[in-house]
Parts: sequence; C-alpha cells; structure tokens
Amino acid sequence: MIKRLKPGKRLSMATVHGGLVYLAGQVPDDLSVGVEAQAAEVLAKIDALLGEAGTDKSSILSATVWLPNIADFAAFNTVWDEWVPAGASPARTCVEARLANPSIRVEIAAIAAIP
Repeated sequence: MIKRLKPGKRLSMATVHGGLVYLAGQVPDDLSVGVEAQAAEVLAKIDALLGEAGTDKSSILSATVWLPNIADFAAFNTVWDEWVPAGASPARTCVEARLANPSIRVEIAAIAAIP
C-alpha cells in the first residue's frame, strides 16, 4: 500500500511505502531570512513530515541538500549539526544548484526508515 502525505497537483510532500518514507524537497516559507533561519525552518518541516509518517530524524537514511551558494555550506552545517542526533548521521549529499526561486537559500529531500 502507498500512503501519500499532503498530496498536491504536482507532488506529495511525502510518500510512504515498504517501511520507508520519501520526502519531497522541502523549502522554507520565509524567504526574507538568511540561510541559518531557512535551514531551521526546513528541518522543522522535515521533523513534522517524519512524525506524520510515524518516524523521526534518527531514522533518516539519506538526505540531499541543495544550496544555491556553496559559500553558505559552513553556515548551513551549524544548523544541521545541532539538528542531527548524535550517532544518527545519515548518508548526505550537498551540492550547489540554482533553485526554483532565487530567494530560497536551501532545499532538503530525505529518505527515512519507519521502525
């Protein structure tokens, strides 16, 4: 069975199947703030979606991070490092890429296990 969380016309915010939850790329709503605040907002969205799927950040298997400016890498990591539980770091990719809106400073997608 496939369960879709927050389905929309083009995408669902998350899809649950086979003991895994696949999160769509999450972006911040508040585009007036810097990368740290945007990262914190995106990570809070991820926490909420994972909770709705029946899991949490300690079960993230992999994450992909897109930054439109790789100069934000260190600032992003200060927020990420505080958020990731000790001993539960997922496999992670972080790349520089142009995003759909130039005011978005970070986008994150993830795959997590559902215990």
